[in-house]
Amino acid sequence: MTLQNYEQKSAAIKDRFIDAKRKDPKRFEARLAMSWSNWGFGREELSRSLERLAGEGLKYVELHGNHYGPDLGYKTGPTAALLKQYGLELSGVCGMFSDDNDLSSNRGIERQEAIYYIQRELDFTAELGGHYLLVVPGSVGRPDPYDSAEFDRSVETLQIVAPAFAKAKVRAAIEPIRSAEVSLVRTVADAKRYIAAVDREWVDRINGDVYHMQSEEPHIPSAILEAGDQLVNLHLADSNRCALGEGSMDVDTMIMALYLIGHNSPGRFVTPEPLGPGGAPYPAMNGYPDPAALDKLVHTTVTTWREREDVVRAL
Repeated sequence: MTLQNYEQKSAAIKDRFIDAKRKDPKRFEARLAMSWSNWGFGREELSRSLERLAGEGLKYVELHGNHYGPDLGYKTGPTAALLKQYGLELSGVCGMFSDDNDLSSNRGIERQEAIYYIQRELDFTAELGGHYLLVVPGSVGRPDPYDSAEFDRSVETLQIVAPAFAKAKVRAAIEPIRSAEVSLVRTVADAKRYIAAVDREWVDRINGDVYHMQSEEPHIPSAILEAGDQLVNLHLADSNRCALGEGSMDVDTMIMALYLIGHNSPGRFVTPEPLGPGGAPYPAMNGYPDPAALDKLVHTTVTTWREREDVVRAL
């Protein structure tokens, strides 16, 4: 029986993975570094969240970029102490971009707020030793464009704040988001074009998200290969945006693609962000979660990922 188109692409990646592993096995010795994006945990105490992640053997966490003003958000000293207590390191910070801090806005006050927000998050990320700050070029939740100039405004705004990334030695990780949620930069190709337009040092990485890639890319593992060494982090969830193992996502081929691009090198991460099915998940950011449900979510996801990675590494 003839393979379907996506199966042909996956089979080609598997052949390429096996051949590369046979030719240079040392390249595949290091495992992929797993983090976890905590903003889906809502108002849960950070200590409880970190305890959960450490209990599953994780070494990294991606923290919610919650410094929406100078008096808001995680404080550096207490956060550093908690990370040390639970043996965790900061992989990066998940920047949150809305109409209030939109790099592409047609209102200057919102673009200025985006600059202030990025500066605050960079200070926090740098002080805690994080590797990247996730940046979305436009407001998440606004799928309709302002006008034909929003791409250029976004580029111009990020260029203004770009020196702060170089000073902090933190990478800007541009995240493509599905077209139901944003008006610009929806694919890996879009992100590459945007990065090239900004053309600034340290603004050179991509944060992929398999949930959005499922909507916008023809084949997720191929999109990972397209991102190549620009990919600094990959957000993970299953096809239904639930825990890995509870949907139909081709986890094995994604893992093969990640190894092929050298994503098992230092400073690169895979980061579960299973926010659940349905519409916008953002209300959960400000609500109280069910700790037992989160315990199960993390355990199922981490266990599934490790099992599938073991299977792939044994090929």
